[in-house]
Amino acid sequence: MELGFHVPIFEIDGGTAAIAGELARVGAAAELAGASWLSFMDHFFQIEPTGLPAEANMLEGYTSLGFMAAHTSTIELGLLVTGVTYRHPGLLAKTVTTLDVLSGGRAALGIGAAWFEREHHGLGVPYPPTGERFDRLEETLRICAQMWDPDNNGPFEGKHYQLAETLCAPQPLHRPKVLIGGGGEKRTLRLVARYGDACNLFASSTEEVAHKLDVLRRHCEEAGTDYERIRKTVLAGSPDPAALDDFVRQMAGYAQLGVHTAIVMPPGGSPAAWVDSVAPVVPRLADL
Repeated sequence: MELGFHVPIFEIDGGTAAIAGELARVGAAAELAGASWLSFMDHFFQIEPTGLPAEANMLEGYTSLGFMAAHTSTIELGLLVTGVTYRHPGLLAKTVTTLDVLSGGRAALGIGAAWFEREHHGLGVPYPPTGERFDRLEETLRICAQMWDPDNNGPFEGKHYQLAETLCAPQPLHRPKVLIGGGGEKRTLRLVARYGDACNLFASSTEEVAHKLDVLRRHCEEAGTDYERIRKTVLAGSPDPAALDDFVRQMAGYAQLGVHTAIVMPPGGSPAAWVDSVAPVVPRLADL
């Protein structure tokens, strides 16, 4: 099992002026630890599950990933996850392509159907009903695949999006892996089976994740997709650096289910120091 880091909090010791330097240190610490993944959220207001109010600091995700690309050299970079409503899919594919080229081929497309209604209304972003958001997500996945096909610059005609040309030059150095976030059994996991290279689930319990993976396996069988090629990841909270034995024991159950990557979240304040404090867990997870 591999370890990834997901940074959701930007309340940094030293205030706003200290954020950039601290994020650069987070990137360096994550790579030194041997982590395989580094991500941010795709939000413009802070979200309640972090325990912070909407008014707390939040940075735009792809700009932040571009900054991290310049301060790292090996780790995969993505959002966990891009909200499909926030960017036209042709522009999203170009944004991810740019990140991939400038990072030396390290970009991933993490994407989902979006959910934070307050943020949409607050910033004037249309917030369609759930079914339409999933329809748009599927069209976006198809558009990105076409944008990343160097032999197909033709049009795309969908219900919600129409592109006269799917020209994307330069092409990514390495076609970005597509990670679809969420555990919805009817649509989300079906989209993973049809279009995804990876899924992301909450590490709520091994029983719940086992059930979700069984559903994903059935969708793969229906779609004619190789279940084993899909990388399984879980968002595993913020382990206590003083209780890493407990964290390894917990993650062992997920590793037995075939989960490839446990993604953990540093707190605010001095997240780079927290990354350093949990770094010893990396070789122990690798043995699972």
